[in-house]
Amino acid sequence: MEKKDFKIVFMGTPLIGKAVLEGLIANNYNVVLVVTNQDKVTGRKKELLPSEVKKVAVEHNIEVFQPRLIKEDYARILEVEPDVIITCAYGQIIPLGLLKAPKKGCINVHGSLLPHLRGASPIQSALFEGLKETGVTIMEMVEKMDAGKIYYQEKVAISDDENYTSLYDKMCIASKNALLKVLDSYLLGELKGKEQDETQVTFCKKIKPEDEYLSLDLPLEEFINKVKGLSYNPGGYVFYDNKKLKILRCKFYSHEIIKEKGYFIKKSKSELLLQLNNGLVQILEVQKENKNKMDSKSFMNGERNLEILKVS
Repeated sequence: MEKKDFKIVFMGTPLIGKAVLEGLIANNYNVVLVVTNQDKVTGRKKELLPSEVKKVAVEHNIEVFQPRLIKEDYARILEVEPDVIITCAYGQIIPLGLLKAPKKGCINVHGSLLPHLRGASPIQSALFEGLKETGVTIMEMVEKMDAGKIYYQEKVAISDDENYTSLYDKMCIASKNALLKVLDSYLLGELKGKEQDETQVTFCKKIKPEDEYLSLDLPLEEFINKVKGLSYNPGGYVFYDNKKLKILRCKFYSHEIIKEKGYFIKKSKSELLLQLNNGLVQILEVQKENKNKMDSKSFMNGERNLEILKVS
């Protein structure tokens, strides 16, 4: 059989799913149905906008299915009788009845080197943990979360100045490339897969709004890594002048205790420090509520009471 003979249902929602879907389409795979989350009210204008994956599907005249809850509504997927279901950041747990449906099974494109970082936030969590390397895993989908056999892994280096935005861009490319490298072999039944070592499993949780707060009591390295993992979107924040102040970029300065925790220190016209519980970080970029992001020099120029007001 040729690739066009295999019917593929693709399930995904954000930009990383878009990259994978575009790769499938560009390489002439037969995507018969795209499943994505429902359109979402977004931005200040409260516009109802489609997912990134839906935009691609509509552009290429591929049928789109948007159930509110996939566990309750997946009859349309069964009707198209897919040979394989491919998921990438879909955003909902796939029910067992759907996992068993495709002739060739279901595969997932996961954003970590499994068995490390199973769960909903593997890209951010790689930065939270200060890893120097992460990657993409092409894996079998089973009822247990991210626990299926591993078919292929592609490593992605994490640079010292990496943040979530830049790493996400790398992972989009790696996810598309990794799937395309092995999909033909998978469809032809040539990939056996390798069971995961359950003794090496770690998990990462879904990031909630309260997790975006940057505690000044975090150790220096953890504080910096959390800033990286949340930047630029959604952005980790502290409270300054009774409002949220996002710290988008910072770096280690020293372990000195110069002032009370939470105070800014101007070292020069362009050098701004923040006192944490166990040392100093240099602030490079911030964003005030409902304002554009700015570098530390611009922030200092606009804040007359900077060294008086305390961050919490």
